[in-house]
Amino acid sequence: MTGLIDQLFGRRAGKFAEPRPRIDLTAESYTAIYALSDIHGCYDALIEAERHIVADACTIPGRKLLMFLGDYVDRGPRSSDVLQHLCEPPPAGFDRYILCGNHDDVFLKFLEDPRANAHWLEFGALQTLASYGVDAEYLLLQEGRSIEELRETVLRAIPSAHIDLLRSLPIAIILGPLLFVHAGIRPAIPLDQQTDEDLIWIRDPFLSEGPQLPMLVVHGHTPVAQPVFGNHRIGIDTAAAMGGSLTVLKIAGGEYTILTQAFERSR
Repeated sequence: MTGLIDQLFGRRAGKFAEPRPRIDLTAESYTAIYALSDIHGCYDALIEAERHIVADACTIPGRKLLMFLGDYVDRGPRSSDVLQHLCEPPPAGFDRYILCGNHDDVFLKFLEDPRANAHWLEFGALQTLASYGVDAEYLLLQEGRSIEELRETVLRAIPSAHIDLLRSLPIAIILGPLLFVHAGIRPAIPLDQQTDEDLIWIRDPFLSEGPQLPMLVVHGHTPVAQPVFGNHRIGIDTAAAMGGSLTVLKIAGGEYTILTQAFERSR
């Protein structure tokens, strides 16, 4: 479908949205943090990863934190199931924060203004819509519906709780010297001067230079074969929906370790 959207609808700049929340948890105390990123509709891998997390956490007293770093939809086969799972309570004994990724953000923007955000349909969105029972390619090409009509079909198919979840997602979590964010930050720029677009879209120069601030950034967004322990950053997007795995980073007792890499079994 690449290029079709340009031909049918052209490109327009998206709306400017209100900034998403940035939450400071520095005053909170957790005995263990489990972070995972870029699920991309890989529901089976998510459930397997959570099973490993819960089993591991049983050996650790105190409150634990489950940290999702964004990109729950697109590419993989079960985006709707992933969002439904995230609408439900976290495992017992855990606090949970669910950050916004660039795919989640564009999905929501498409639902709000489909013509300005039609490029979402080229981002692996067809799999997301199929998970809700919507064949977008058929509707646009075979039935000749407008993109606004497609949006109305999608809105009828998606539970309102999923839309509410997408609207509620914060953009960053701060926990002392740790910053959890989807993509990274602009190097050497204070966090309050970074835009939401920076935090969910950036690659370089962040990947090559690191944050250049007194913090360690845990992020996803840029797929890698194995987790990257780089220059004051840890990248854990290991391409679950593209033949890779869903990595869980465990932070406990001052150590950063890979708990597990759960493979998507629905491919």
